Amino acid sequence: MKGKNVKDLITLIFKAVSLAMGVAVVALSIMNEVDTSTAIMMLGIGVATSGAALLMNKSKEE
Repeated sequence: MKGKNVKDLITLIFKAVSLAMGVAVVALSIMNEVDTSTAIMMLGIGVATSGAALLMNKSKEE
């Protein structure tokens, strides 16, 4: 039971990081405070964590 709770927490953290990176890039772009390479790197981190969360959910369903 404890392992399931840890996996759920990690999945939640990855989803939160994904959302935070997307929102941060949009907000910083609106304020003209981020350059393109940094924004792409932040979005890449968001996509990677989103993918990890999806893979964790996929293994939980099987």
